[in-house]
Amino acid sequence: MIVKVFACLVGSVVTMEDLELEQRGISVIRGIAMDAPERAHSGHPGTAMALAPLAHVLWTRVMRYDPSAPDWPDRDRFVLSAGHASVLLYTMLYLTGYGLSLDDLRSFRQWGSITPGHPEVGITPGVEVTTGPLGQGFTNAVGMAIAERRMRTRFGEQASNHHIFTIASDGDFEEGISHEAASLAGHLGLDHLVCVYDNNHITIDGPTSLSYSDDVAGRFTAYGWNVIDAGEIANDLDAIEDALRRCIEDSSSPSLVILRSHIGWPSPRFTDTSKAHGDPFGTEEVKATKQLLGLPPDSEFWVPDDVLAFYRSAGARGRLLRDAWAGSLPKDWGDKDRSVFHAFLEGKALDGWHAALPVFSPGDQIATRQAINVCINATSSTIPALATGAADLTGNTGMALDGAELQSREHPGGSQIAYGIREHAMGGIMNGMALHGGALPVGGTFFIFSDYMRGSVRLAALSSAHVIYSWTHDSIGLGEDGPTHQPVEHLASMRAMPGLRVIRPADANECARAWQVAVDSPGPTALILSRQKVPVLDGTSEAAKGLAMGAYVLADMNPHLDDRPLPDVIIIGTGSEVCVCIEAAKQLRTVRSVWARVVSMPCWELFEEQDLSYREEVLPASVPTLAIEAASSFGWDRYAAATVSIDRFGSSAPGQINMERFGFTAGNVAKVAYDLISASNKPASRKDAS
Repeated sequence: MIVKVFACLVGSVVTMEDLELEQRGISVIRGIAMDAPERAHSGHPGTAMALAPLAHVLWTRVMRYDPSAPDWPDRDRFVLSAGHASVLLYTMLYLTGYGLSLDDLRSFRQWGSITPGHPEVGITPGVEVTTGPLGQGFTNAVGMAIAERRMRTRFGEQASNHHIFTIASDGDFEEGISHEAASLAGHLGLDHLVCVYDNNHITIDGPTSLSYSDDVAGRFTAYGWNVIDAGEIANDLDAIEDALRRCIEDSSSPSLVILRSHIGWPSPRFTDTSKAHGDPFGTEEVKATKQLLGLPPDSEFWVPDDVLAFYRSAGARGRLLRDAWAGSLPKDWGDKDRSVFHAFLEGKALDGWHAALPVFSPGDQIATRQAINVCINATSSTIPALATGAADLTGNTGMALDGAELQSREHPGGSQIAYGIREHAMGGIMNGMALHGGALPVGGTFFIFSDYMRGSVRLAALSSAHVIYSWTHDSIGLGEDGPTHQPVEHLASMRAMPGLRVIRPADANECARAWQVAVDSPGPTALILSRQKVPVLDGTSEAAKGLAMGAYVLADMNPHLDDRPLPDVIIIGTGSEVCVCIEAAKQLRTVRSVWARVVSMPCWELFEEQDLSYREEVLPASVPTLAIEAASSFGWDRYAAATVSIDRFGSSAPGQINMERFGFTAGNVAKVAYDLISASNKPASRKDAS
C-alpha cells in the first residue's frame, strides 16, 4: 500500500499501522450500520455499509470541519441527499466528536432521539439540511454552492473558501428535481460543488434496470459538469481520495464522481440485493457479516478505543483550521464591515432597516405584487444578503432587484437569480442557500405553481429555513388565464402546513408590513399577492402592529347613537377582498343602519400566536362573523359562521367579471352579512329591534 501524506491532516505521515487502523475503523462503521437498524427493527443498513470507505475518506482526509464549532462559517458542508443512509452520517458525527454518544446510536429512530430516521437540521449537531425526500438534498447542495460563491466574491477567499460535498443515490437522480437543479448548477458553473453518485444499481423494488437506464455520465457532461466515472473503487481509499481531490482542483464547474458500489457489502446473503436497501439483516446475518469484517460477532456498537481516538484526532485537527481562518479575516474591518458580514452570513437586515420601508397613500391603486417590488428595492441596501429570483417570472412577481447583477459565471456575486422554469429546484435551492448562510433568498412564481414547489416548501417549514416566497396571481381575479392558473384551493393547503407563515396583504401598506415580518422572522414566509390593482385603504399605513398580530380591526362602521358595546356583525377579509368588505360595511351602515366591523386577517398563523384576550377583542365570540376570501372556504369555520368563498374551480374571464359572478361585490357581501344577522336572531338595527 502507498504511504501518503494527507493534506488536511496538517502534515501528519500515515504509517502502515495507520492504514490498518483505517481499515478497522471502516469495519466499525459497517458494524454500526448493521447494529442500529437491527436494534430499531427499522432502517437502511446497506447503503451505509457500502459507503463506509467514502465517509471515512471524507471525514479523515478531505473535509474541513471542527466538531467543537459545528457552525464555523468556513467549514465544508456535507449533505447526505441519500438520507435513508442516515446511520452513516450519525456514525461519523459520533466518531469525530460532534457530541453524539453510543447511546444516541442505540436510540436510532426512537422517540425523542437525536438520531431520527432521516437527517434533520436542528436536531443533530453536524447535520446541515433535512434530507430524505429524494433529490432535495442534492438541490440544497446546489443552493449552498451559490451561497458560498456569493460569500467568497463579496468578502474574499480569506472569509469564505470551502466546498459543498453531497452523496446522491439512484433515487435522487431519478427524481425530476435533480434534473432541474443539475442543469442550473452546470449553467452557473458552481465550481465548489462536489457530488458523489452512489451507483449501486438497487432500489426498493429491485435492480434499477427495472425502470432506469440513463447515461448519467452523459447527462451530467451535457449539463456542463466535470464528470469522473471512477468505477469499482468503493473500497479503495486512495482512489476515492484521488477522485475527490481532482474535483476540488477543478475551478470551472461542479463535479460528479460516479462510484460503483455494492449495497450491503460484505453480507453473504444480501450484498447487491434490495433487501439490503430497506430492511435490517436479522441477527444471524449480522453475525456472519461481522465475522467477515473481523468484528466480534456477538458485540453490538463495538468501537475499540484506538479506533475512536483515531477519528477524534481527525475531528480535533479542524480547530487549527478554524483558528487559522479567524486569524486571516481582514484586519482593517471596522464595526460597519463586521455588521455587514454578520448580517450577510445570518441572512438578516441591518439595524434600523425599518425606516426604509415605504408608505403608500390612501386611494392609490397598486397591485400587491408591484408593491412588494417597491418594498424590496426601498430596503435592499439594508439587507446585504438579499438574493431575489423567480421561475421565469421576475417582473410578474416583483422580484426584479434594481441595479443587481445576474448570478452567473461572469458575475458570481450576483444577487439576482434567474432560476428558469424550474419551480421545484428553485424551492430546494432557496432552502440550501438559507441553511448555508450568506443569503436571504426570496423567490417568486404564480401561486398556482407553488404546487411544483410543495416538497421543498414543506422541508423549509420542517427546517425553519429563512426563505421568503412571493406567490402572485393569487385568485380568480387574475382573469382570463382561467382555472388552470387560478389557485382557489392553495391558501387552505398552505395554511395547513405547520411552520409556514402565510400572509395575504390587503394593500400596499400591509404589503410593506408583511415584508417587515418576513425579513425579521425566522422560518419561511409565503406572501400571497394580487395580480390586479387594489386600492390603498385608510388605516393600513398604521397596520404594522396589527399585521404582526395576524388580524386587526381595520374599520368599525357604527351608525348607532347609543353605547352598544359590540357590532352587529363582523366581516373578515384577506387580500384583495378587504376593500370589498369596507364597501359592504359602508352599505350596511347607510342602507340598513347596521354596525359592521371590518377585520383584516392577513395571517392566520400570527393570529393564532396571540393570547386569547386579543383574539376575543378582535373577534368577539358572541358576534356573528362572515369571512370573505376568493378561495376555498376550507378552514374558515374556525373563525366565521358563514363565508363568501369559492368551492369550485374558477373561470376564464376578465378578473373583475369573475369577482362579480362569484359574488365578491359589496352588494352581495352586504346581503349575506344581513342574512347572517337575521339567521342569528340578533337585532340588526334599532329600527328592527322595535
